[in-house]
Amino acid sequence: MMSTPPTLAAWLHTLDPFVVAFPDSFPIAGLRWYGTAYLLAFFIGYLLIRRVTRSGKSPLPTDHVIDFVMACIMGLLIGGRVGYVLFYDRSLLGMIDGPPYWGVLAINHGGMASHGGMIGGLLGCAWFAWRQKLPTLHLIDVMAFAAPLGIGLGRIANFINGELWGRTVDASFAWAVRFPQETLAGDELERLQAGDTDLIALAEQITPARHPSQLYAAILEGLVVFAVVAFVYRRPVKPGVAAAWFALTYAPVRIVNECFREPDGHIGFDALGLTRGQWLSVLLFVLGLVLLWFAKSRKSAALGGWR
Repeated sequence: MMSTPPTLAAWLHTLDPFVVAFPDSFPIAGLRWYGTAYLLAFFIGYLLIRRVTRSGKSPLPTDHVIDFVMACIMGLLIGGRVGYVLFYDRSLLGMIDGPPYWGVLAINHGGMASHGGMIGGLLGCAWFAWRQKLPTLHLIDVMAFAAPLGIGLGRIANFINGELWGRTVDASFAWAVRFPQETLAGDELERLQAGDTDLIALAEQITPARHPSQLYAAILEGLVVFAVVAFVYRRPVKPGVAAAWFALTYAPVRIVNECFREPDGHIGFDALGLTRGQWLSVLLFVLGLVLLWFAKSRKSAALGGWR
C-alpha cells in the first residue's frame, strides 16, 4: 500500500528586523537590516564605480568617486521618498502628525519607490556632471552599472522586514511564506520574533501563505539586471547605452515580478488590470528604447567599461 507524501507547509517568517537591538535607554532602537542593506549597497556601488575609473577609459577621476557616490546617494534617497509620495501615497502631502510632523518626511514609517529613486539618481548624476564638467550620459551609465546589486540587497531587506509581500498562494507551494506582520503588530509581533510558541502557533493558523516576491525581485531586479548591464559594459560603450540596457532589462523583470507581488492596498490595480509599478515600468521601457536610439545615433566616443 503506497503512502501519501506529506503536504509541505508554508514557512512562517520569524526574522528579526534588527541586526543589533540596543537597550531601551538608547535614543534609537538598534541597527536594522534595512539600513545595513543600504550601507552595503552604497559600498558595493563605490567599489564598482572605482573599478570603472581605474580601467583608464572614464573621464571620472578615481579620487572623485566618493563625491560622485554621495551625489547619487542624495539623489536616490530624496527621489525614492518623493517618488513614493507622488506615485503611491499623495495623502502624505497633507499629513501633519508628530515628529517629523510632515508626512513626506516620515521615512521612519517606510515608503521608498524604486522608480523615484532612479529619477533622483539621474538628477544627482546631472548635477555632479554639471559641477565637474563631465559627460552626463557617461555618469548615468556608471550609476546604472553600480545600482542593480544595491537594488537586490534592498529587496532582501524588504523580505527580512516582512514588507511588500507577495500575492496569496497555496500553502503547499515549496516557497510559500507566511508573514505575521500581516496579522500581528507591536508587542505581539516582537514576542513572536523572540520565539513565543503560542503566538507562532496562532500566526500559522491565521496568516495566509504568500509568494516571497521580495526574493524573486532580489534575483530578477538585482542579479539578472546586473548580469545584463555588466555584460554590455564589459568594454567602452557610447554614453547612454549601458543605462538604456538597464532600463530595458529592469522594466520587463519588474513587470513580471509585479505579477507575484500584492498591490498596495490603498491603490489596488490601475488600468488594464496592471499595478502602478507595472505602468511605471512600461514608461521606463519606452524611455530605455528612446535612450538607446539616441545614444547609438550620436557621434560620440565610447567610454567606460569595467574590464
